[in-house]
Amino acid sequence: MDAQEWEDRYRAQDRLFSGNPNGVLVTEVAALAPGRALDVGCGEGGDALWLAGRGWRVTAVDIAPTALARGAAADPEGRVTWARADVRAQRPEPGAYDLVSVQYFPLGREPGDAALRGLLDAVAPGGRLLYVGHDVTDGSDAAPFRPEDYYHPADVAERLGAGWTVEAAGTRPRTAPAPPGTHHRHDTVLLARRDVPS
Repeated sequence: MDAQEWEDRYRAQDRLFSGNPNGVLVTEVAALAPGRALDVGCGEGGDALWLAGRGWRVTAVDIAPTALARGAAADPEGRVTWARADVRAQRPEPGAYDLVSVQYFPLGREPGDAALRGLLDAVAPGGRLLYVGHDVTDGSDAAPFRPEDYYHPADVAERLGAGWTVEAAGTRPRTAPAPPGTHHRHDTVLLARRDVPS
């Protein structure tokens, strides 16, 4: 889906998502010391607001203005920096984030992995990448949808290379019910820490 398709999808409903943080984010991040976080494809801001409430300094990016406006409306204290950005074309600041959170984000594969490399490069030494997707064996709600056209957590793990430690990886049951009308019963997860140079 392109930017206009996402914008139309948000405009078609008063609220597209629950407003609650994603379960994998809560599970994997709750015990971490807060720092600076990048929420990729933040939608209406459930994850960003949860992180900010725990002391993280969050930059939340999305391509849909309506989604960002809803997130900002739920953030009257301005704890989150809301920014319209397409990570496929605009690279985040290198080495700037203690957490880069990519939750169910449809990042299309491309030769050279430029956009993915930009996200990896944004993780500071000692920081973490949390990359979460739907388990494609549960079936797809989108038609047409070709899973092989997108990066999945296992693909990202293969591209980490030296200088990373994988802290969690694999498939697990969802911790919260899937959105109504969807088939997603399991998540695929990658949590990786960028090593601190010795």
